[in-house]
Amino acid sequence: MALSATINKVSLNVADMQRHYYQQHELVMAMHPSENEHRFMIRVIAFALNAHEHLTFTKGLATDDEPEAWQKSLSDDIEVWIDFGQVDEKRIRKACGRSKQVVIYTYQDRKATTWWERSKQSLARHDNLRVYHVSADGIEDLVSRNMQLQCNIDEGTVSISNDDHHMDIVVTQYTT
Repeated sequence: MALSATINKVSLNVADMQRHYYQQHELVMAMHPSENEHRFMIRVIAFALNAHEHLTFTKGLATDDEPEAWQKSLSDDIEVWIDFGQVDEKRIRKACGRSKQVVIYTYQDRKATTWWERSKQSLARHDNLRVYHVSADGIEDLVSRNMQLQCNIDEGTVSISNDDHHMDIVVTQYTT
């Protein structure tokens, strides 16, 4: 019998001082059976960092043709393509050709550093690509089936909290 995804409801209040963006988002997010809680929360953080009324999660791990999240225009053009982890260079090249902006979030310290050192020269040619590393040890403590989260973003620091926990997360942009 195949394992099914766990459905989580996330009420996410975003206050992004850098973009002057202040909104409440009601998200229904599936956590794939192969996904751990840490990675799930990286997706929540990425949503907050790119929050927009047209930003949506896709089928994610279930498809190779779509990013894990995207923002599309009213004419169905991909404005922002968001992926996670150590993404294959071929996939990044394809994403950069299909989207106005591509954003990759890495989150596993050693693996991410090795991947970036190996990939940064070949990725430097993509003007519409930004790669960030998210340091978020212990973020999985915020996961529950029904989450009420407050996320404040200012100067590269993401503060995320619920009624029981508060965490400051550092997001660093990789440069070539």
